[in-house]
Amino acid sequence: MDDAARARDAACEALADVEPDQLREALEDRIANAAVTPGVLTLVTARATNAQVDADEVVDRAVGVQLIYEGLRLTRSVAHAEPWVTAPTRETDIDADMDVLAADVLVSRGFSLLACTDAAAAAVEVVRGFGRDQTLRDREGTDPAAATALDRNLEVDALELAVVAGTAAADSDPPEELLRYARELAADCDGEFPPAGSALPEATADRIADISDRAVSATDR
Repeated sequence: MDDAARARDAACEALADVEPDQLREALEDRIANAAVTPGVLTLVTARATNAQVDADEVVDRAVGVQLIYEGLRLTRSVAHAEPWVTAPTRETDIDADMDVLAADVLVSRGFSLLACTDAAAAAVEVVRGFGRDQTLRDREGTDPAAATALDRNLEVDALELAVVAGTAAADSDPPEELLRYARELAADCDGEFPPAGSALPEATADRIADISDRAVSATDR
């Protein structure tokens, strides 16, 4: 099983007890159609940093990162569409309410998976940063280029969280160079990630391993 399939399956498993069924099915459909790039990067980072890392523990962290990202991405989509204002009908109101509820469940379930890990504080900062960015974006006078840049911060923050969660699973902290690399990976993303295989170059694992090895060597001097 490849990392994308592993991340999707584990995410659906983490949502298996959500009720009612209609909400759980909506969540599962969203995960099935998502580019699970943040989750995959978490897995790749952990293995590249420590090949002996516990696979089950890493999967839980990868799912936590992915669910938080999906919840915030859905929140952003609903906020931009403003369905209660642009096309207010009973059907659109119900769909929008369902999306808001789904976003809340995704973020809260993601937090529950990261709460007792060294990535918990970073996850909180991602949500806080998202709130600040969207508040700034909604201010009158924000030009389109600035609004796009503020939106793109979510993808950047999600990949930074992925490397934090991945290195934490391997009992280490991400060096600044690794955080910069995560930002580079997210630089060309506009509103969402392409499929994980497209967003993460084949050399990603080797690059992360090289950065981690050099960081350890520098510490040992």
